[in-house]
Amino acid sequence: MDKIEIYIDELLEKSTPDRPIWNIEKILQGLKSTWNYIDGCMIKAILEMYAITKDEKYFRFADNFIDCKVREDGSIEGYSVEELNIDNVNAGKTLFELYDLTGKEKYRKAIDLVYSQIEQMPRTAEGNFWHKNIYPNQVWLDGLYMCQPFYMEYETRFHEKKNYDDIFRQFFNVVEHMRDPKTGLYYHAYDSSREMFWCDKVTGLSQNFWLRALGWYSMALLDTLDKADASVGEPYERLKKVFVDLMDAMLKYQDASGMWYQVVNFGGMEKNYLETSGSSIMAYALLKGVRLGFLPESYQTYGAKAFHGICEKYLSEDADGSLHLDGICLVAGLGGKQMRSGTYDYYMSEPVVKDDAKGVGPFLLAYTEMLRLKK
Repeated sequence: MDKIEIYIDELLEKSTPDRPIWNIEKILQGLKSTWNYIDGCMIKAILEMYAITKDEKYFRFADNFIDCKVREDGSIEGYSVEELNIDNVNAGKTLFELYDLTGKEKYRKAIDLVYSQIEQMPRTAEGNFWHKNIYPNQVWLDGLYMCQPFYMEYETRFHEKKNYDDIFRQFFNVVEHMRDPKTGLYYHAYDSSREMFWCDKVTGLSQNFWLRALGWYSMALLDTLDKADASVGEPYERLKKVFVDLMDAMLKYQDASGMWYQVVNFGGMEKNYLETSGSSIMAYALLKGVRLGFLPESYQTYGAKAFHGICEKYLSEDADGSLHLDGICLVAGLGGKQMRSGTYDYYMSEPVVKDDAKGVGPFLLAYTEMLRLKK
């Protein structure tokens, strides 16, 4: 059994639905874990492990984890639609797969509940969902990953594709307002009202290209396309090109190690570091992009190089033989109670941790793509 699967097993053994070992934020706060995007990332990855290995332990773990949170009437422990927090949609993706695998009616009801939040989300003047009710008029790249793949899968499966135009338009708005034409990279966030202290008063943009946000956005493009019906033609092809262009832009900044830097375009600058979560997402996006036929075969090499680079630099063994994945930025955002400014120094100031699901989940997704290559 390979080292990575031993590592995953160790994480699963040490985790319960209330206290998953990978949710470092909740552990640091001393809180039990309810419905949140971090666990959603991890359970999605565990379901991918099940899909590729067919090992029942992954399915059992994922089903038990989500089953504990979803009540018989489809309501979800710790989840409030009224909070209007786009992050909370992310874990909803696991419900589609678990519903298909188990036939549990409560999962189908919970899918509808999460979808009801999408119907109520406030929007910017351009028509994009706010990131959260507490962040009015703001679009963050992270939010596209949290919501759009779920939204697309729902529309494709249960809603006769009625809102396809809305989904595509939200992406094209991001291209129009958040993409830097010089580098081809995207800024972390956009304030449509131009009121936040962290934004440029002319463009509404935050200051920097944060790796994980670019990663979330890459996955948002890829996973939304994966759940879309390609026969819609023009918008699908256009979105595919947006994905390919972003991969090409990111490859210019890939380090010799295979990884990427926390602030992508300042590799080698003091304090900047090679970061695990965003590099893992890029590995996944490149490998899956090739598998889906969006990227040339040759791009597999870049994805594999990223994956091996992370393993070499950050997957290590403790004296007691237990494995850890290091180099994960715990969190980064803009504004809020912490008055986060989005400067270069801000991105360097956030804690770097081990074994957090924001790194482990994407690392695991990249690993499942490596397993598919072997098959």
